[in-house]
Amino acid sequence: MFERTHRFRIYCSRVVPGFIQTEEYATALLTIIADFRQAPNDVSDAVQARLDRSRIIHEGDHRFALLVEEDVLYYRFGTPSEMVEQLAYLLAVMALPSVSLGVIPRTAPRLMWPLETFSMFDDVQVEVELLTAQVNVTQPSEIAMYGRAFSELASMAVYGSNARALIAEALDSLG
Repeated sequence: MFERTHRFRIYCSRVVPGFIQTEEYATALLTIIADFRQAPNDVSDAVQARLDRSRIIHEGDHRFALLVEEDVLYYRFGTPSEMVEQLAYLLAVMALPSVSLGVIPRTAPRLMWPLETFSMFDDVQVEVELLTAQVNVTQPSEIAMYGRAFSELASMAVYGSNARALIAEALDSLG
């Protein structure tokens, strides 16, 4: 699915999108998830799989439209230095020609309520992340609804220098 997809649209309200997570951030996040779920600790394998999959952001003819709520920049997964590394990586990823990273400011007038994290793969499938499951949506009318929601969320986001300024503020908050 990842290799075939040309246009990725990813919205995250609580965490940095998986494609652009650093190893340390992913380790901290997946450790918390495994601990909460009382699941076997296969975090190192899961992190490696996530990092292997993230190479796609640098390869091929893929386009990534990524949206995060501003609060994502402040939720601390890992140590302050690991968060600094993660936020700095966001700034670096923004320079990639295949990536558009939008940040929805806390103060933006809301045209859409914050949703659960979802990833759109072209107009073929949407993956929705819930607490206990990942839901795969393939019904065209439902995919269209997620496309509409993504457009509404994207219209509230800031990009470029305005997004970099929000990330810089979050970096400053880490001391």
